[in-house]
Amino acid sequence: MSRDRVVQQLAQAELRQYPGEAAPLLERLRTGEVAGFLARQDAALAADVLRRLRADHATEVIEALPEPAVSKILAALEPALAAALVARLDENARRARLEALDPALAMELTELLTYPPGVAGGMMDPRVTSFRPDTTAREALSRIRALRNKDIRDVFVVDSEGRLAGAVGIQDLALAEPGARLAELAQPSPPRVQALAPQDELVAIAADRRETSLPVVDVGDRLVGVIRHADLISAAERDATADLQTMVGVSREERALSSAPFAVRKRLPWLSVNLGTAFLASAVVGMFEDTIARVTALAVLLPVVAGQSGNTGAQALAVTMRGLALREIRVRHWLRVGRKELMVGAINGVVVSLLTALAVYLWSGSAGIAAVIGVSMVCSMVIAGLAGVSVPMGLILLRQDPAAASSIVLTTITDVVGFLTFLGFATLASGLL
Repeated sequence: MSRDRVVQQLAQAELRQYPGEAAPLLERLRTGEVAGFLARQDAALAADVLRRLRADHATEVIEALPEPAVSKILAALEPALAAALVARLDENARRARLEALDPALAMELTELLTYPPGVAGGMMDPRVTSFRPDTTAREALSRIRALRNKDIRDVFVVDSEGRLAGAVGIQDLALAEPGARLAELAQPSPPRVQALAPQDELVAIAADRRETSLPVVDVGDRLVGVIRHADLISAAERDATADLQTMVGVSREERALSSAPFAVRKRLPWLSVNLGTAFLASAVVGMFEDTIARVTALAVLLPVVAGQSGNTGAQALAVTMRGLALREIRVRHWLRVGRKELMVGAINGVVVSLLTALAVYLWSGSAGIAAVIGVSMVCSMVIAGLAGVSVPMGLILLRQDPAAASSIVLTTITDVVGFLTFLGFATLASGLL
């Protein structure tokens, strides 16, 4: 009697009482033999065994099952698991299997196969190869070579229920003793994301843990896919560029080739807000109309103060936004980051104000105007640095997107503060000008 025949008889005996133990035995058979074996079983029992097979092996079996049997077995599986297995098929095989199912079940699986935009399930590769804990390093490497997939960076280990049990880096696997089992080599609780996890969550995990690939699991913690390294990098880039757009009031959805009406709808509301804030800054200047009328040089120097404070605030905002996006800081770090920006703003402000005061004195010949612009520049740059930290963190406390038009709010603050400090000090020192 052949070895395959012995294994098949043993699996059939185990199947009746211990389907979980029969699955590893069936995995030793050729795919066609397993498909034929399960096709002869009751659909519920075959589905119970199928869900305990490794996902990649189960998918091959589904592809090899005869038409009447596959429909019954998929109907007996949990819909989420059935969808996860069907998703691993190539497009033609997937379409053929769905067309053979009951229309209601086919519609349910089709809906489960479609993930909302911007979630982990839509970015993952469902064709992930998994291994049993008792697989040796030699056996795992042999299977990987047969796959000829050059983008495998981590090997994932699953238990008898298909739940993610560990991960082994491909380098660790290659350097391990041939007889070492994956259970001995695996990181026992690797980072993972749910299939419906938003893009920013998986970017945060990848950034915090420096992951080269990220396993995706369903609600039962069963491995359903993997997000490859290149896709993680792309997700991080999209997340960063989306934040850059929203900082200036541009929608995350807008692209360079978006239609003009779409761009207008997304940009015009924030431009209207910006117009209102510009009038606010103009109102501040209007409060000091008499001072400007007496010393017209102040009007010439207003853009200098506003520009320097605006640049200072923009620098602080960019650093803070990057820290928030990469999860380097949280709102609780406000005092720490604020102290740093306070010191940076003060030091930069003193240096820049001395240079500015010297230039203004040489231009105007007025020591009073030079002193006023020097003092006001230090104050406005310090406040602008604090505003660059406070605006995004304040939006978080208000449960808003910290990148949403931050620069518009910040520009208002820096303009108002710059005008107010410069013209306010000039009014107080009007007798010296």
